[in-house]
Amino acid sequence: MDLVLLFPGQGSQKVGMGSDLAADFPAARDTFARADAALNEPLSSLCFSGPLDTLTLTRNAQPALLVHGAAVWSVVAERVRPFVRAAAGHSLGEFTAWHAAGGLTLDDAVRLVRRRGQLMFDTGGERPGTMAAILGDPPEPVDVYCERASAATDGGLVVPANYNSPGQVVISGEVNGVDKAIGLMKEAGFKRAMKLNVSGAFHSPLMAPARDGLAEALQATDLRTPLVPVYANVTARPVTDPDEGKRLLIEQLTSPVRWSEVVERLGTDFPDATFVEMGPGNVLCGLVRRILPAAQTFACGTSQDVTNLLSLIP
Repeated sequence: MDLVLLFPGQGSQKVGMGSDLAADFPAARDTFARADAALNEPLSSLCFSGPLDTLTLTRNAQPALLVHGAAVWSVVAERVRPFVRAAAGHSLGEFTAWHAAGGLTLDDAVRLVRRRGQLMFDTGGERPGTMAAILGDPPEPVDVYCERASAATDGGLVVPANYNSPGQVVISGEVNGVDKAIGLMKEAGFKRAMKLNVSGAFHSPLMAPARDGLAEALQATDLRTPLVPVYANVTARPVTDPDEGKRLLIEQLTSPVRWSEVVERLGTDFPDATFVEMGPGNVLCGLVRRILPAAQTFACGTSQDVTNLLSLIP
């Protein structure tokens, strides 16, 4: 039995996340308690009880999602680890993947993503931008429309930020650039284009000011060789070298998330694997099924999900 672990990114957070796990499993309860201690604040209460607007803040959503994924993993790790062949995460989920793969301690991982979230939020304030989800299959690649919008006199810098699945791409950049790109793509016949409620132009050159701060935080962190490869968002390739991992986690701030390529590569490397998403919801499972229609997926974010997953383990 081959398993690939997947961890979601910002946007999957919701009030109540992890509360049943903490109530039912001592390992999950300890994971949340350790995260609270690492940050010296009650992150667990924010996950369990909200309010949603506070939980959704970038500096909170990122560590909240990491600790929820880590809590699920803590409960199932002993039984599941022998079958895990690789790990990957969408954007901040790549940090959770490094933790589950044994490359990051929980304390370091929680503090890193809190720092990352704060840096991204601050940079969004200094260099305002936005993002938009684009749905549909256009006559030309999304990159082409972004280039035209960036070059237009009434446009601005805009780039592809997330290649999520066939027919689903997120763009990111200056407000005028994103607006111009949306207009061009609607004219070209895209099915839908909608702005996202975000605090900055993530995974675009506008995030460059955050790189130094994240590099400093990573330099001070002991990133170890993982027990299984972590597939990087930037390259869609497996990573086991800690120095390369640090470099790619920094590059990820200003580079697109190549999620479609990550999943395709995982499907090639592990053709019989079941993809297990550890976090609230099943967003990544849905994307996997769009990219690899024949793939087996399993969402594991609640106590019942844990019970169901463990029942599948030989």
